[in-house]
Amino acid sequence: MLLMISKSNFLPTLLLIICFQGISFAQGDLMIMPKRIVFDGSQRSQEVNLVNTGSDSATYAISFIQYKMKEDGGFEQINEPEEGQRFANDFLRYYPRRVSLGPNEAQTLKVQVTRTGNLENGEYRSHLYFRAVEKQTALGSEETSEAENNISINIKTVFGISIPVIIRNGKSSTVIELNNIDLDTDNDVILSMDIHRKGNMSVYGNLSVKHIVDGNDPINIGIVKGIAIYTPNKKREFSFILQNTENVDLTKGVLEITYESEKGEVFARTIHELD
Repeated sequence: MLLMISKSNFLPTLLLIICFQGISFAQGDLMIMPKRIVFDGSQRSQEVNLVNTGSDSATYAISFIQYKMKEDGGFEQINEPEEGQRFANDFLRYYPRRVSLGPNEAQTLKVQVTRTGNLENGEYRSHLYFRAVEKQTALGSEETSEAENNISINIKTVFGISIPVIIRNGKSSTVIELNNIDLDTDNDVILSMDIHRKGNMSVYGNLSVKHIVDGNDPINIGIVKGIAIYTPNKKREFSFILQNTENVDLTKGVLEITYESEKGEVFARTIHELD
């Protein structure tokens, strides 16, 4: 799945990989694989593949950036960790720190874990940020617009995209619960819930919904892939539109809601009775 990002004047435009499926994604002409990196003790280094899918050369500066997750699943840039949050960048190194890619050219970025003896039990997270470097142009050659007072205005756009890098140390004690289930059928069929997390590590996985009526086979009516709840958050509010409900009687039976890892490990499962 390729996910495109919209433009914004003057400010960096960021794409955070939160809940989208697929092993790669793209912003502008930059494709990145994979979309997230997790060090769980089994590897000391991993690779990120960068591909310029465009017809022009492009340069990207690479750095770390820090985010906290909000309860609605959005992200906010921060400089200091929240209580219970640990940044990973002090225990990571990567190279190169700047890449220039010609059309259809690919390059590998290597990320390594360092100073593992200083890690406490739990989870650390930072985000690798790929920022497009503006091409230098000769003075006076930029496109400008003239205001009535003859002030020249030069509008430029900077693109950026980030992926999470997570270090896990020790055994996970995380437990997930699905609470406050609500089904709204007034217009679109929208299922809402609170995903509660307890423990020392984040979770990332897929949410699926089945409609079950006694005597009938379960019907799959919803799936969302790539849902994360990062530390130190204890709750995430989540809503999505159910699919394939045209011929389903949502006044009978139950909904079976399952949140599980990409490998099929069940984090939580609950039954919602339908009136």
